[in-house]
Amino acid sequence: MSTLSLGERVVRSAWRLAPQRTLSGVVGWGARRKLPKPVRALVLKSFAWKYEIDLAEAEWPLDQYTSLHEFFTRKLRPGARSVAAESNVVVAPSDGVVCEAGVVLAGTLLEAKGSAFTLSDLLADSELAARLEGGPYLVTYLSPRDYHRVHSPVSGKIVGWTHIPGRLFPVGSRSVARETGLFARNERFVTVIDGVAGLSVVVMVAAVGVGHITACYDPDVATHAPGFATGGVRRKSFNDPPRIGRGDELGVFNLGSTTIAVFEPRHVVLEKLAVGSAIRMGSTVGRLISSSSGVAA
Repeated sequence: MSTLSLGERVVRSAWRLAPQRTLSGVVGWGARRKLPKPVRALVLKSFAWKYEIDLAEAEWPLDQYTSLHEFFTRKLRPGARSVAAESNVVVAPSDGVVCEAGVVLAGTLLEAKGSAFTLSDLLADSELAARLEGGPYLVTYLSPRDYHRVHSPVSGKIVGWTHIPGRLFPVGSRSVARETGLFARNERFVTVIDGVAGLSVVVMVAAVGVGHITACYDPDVATHAPGFATGGVRRKSFNDPPRIGRGDELGVFNLGSTTIAVFEPRHVVLEKLAVGSAIRMGSTVGRLISSSSGVAA
């Protein structure tokens, strides 16, 4: 029997019936409209004030961003963040709040207390999921205040990516509680990295309002471009895999959502990260297991 209140069930039904992709398209269209120069700074400053955005980290002065989308997807100014220098560390792929952190058990991850989903469903790849069975994972929710570019938690080579079309439910805590297995139902973009930490994946989970996801290492990736998402799950493997350094940019949420990083077992140990705690891209969240066993170097 459902534990949701009547109001929560009504909201859930409304979101299930809503034209999510149309709504996201409208939000994305509006965010890309150029703001008139006389009001540009005022609008963006109000947005930054509402969500407590640290403007000192932004690459450009506020009046140089011509639209809300341009500001939302801003880069950091040089020196705004420092990625941990030690070669054996694993860093946070994104800003945000820790939703869950743990170990994949029986192919299952938690997205919130009492709500779970399978790694195979998340990745749309049972073989890859089997290889990551027993490995640590980290789920991070990005709010409007956060920096919305996603970076690599480890160094290595990008061997491929997978795009999985899906729903666009909101990904806040209330929506996650309403929609069981939401992260494996929403649209996802999976980057697969092979390197010092063995095999790792970084999953960018889309949500309502996400204009689209782009990949910094592959200009062909624009998940909401006409034709990109047609035909179901889409995969690409690289014959000449591009190299990625720890802390290098992987992709951009063109409006925000959630990241999920999963690591091959016996390669990485994550720190004890409390659910609800804030983390920043580039901060240390784990370490490589000693190379004495030949696992990591």
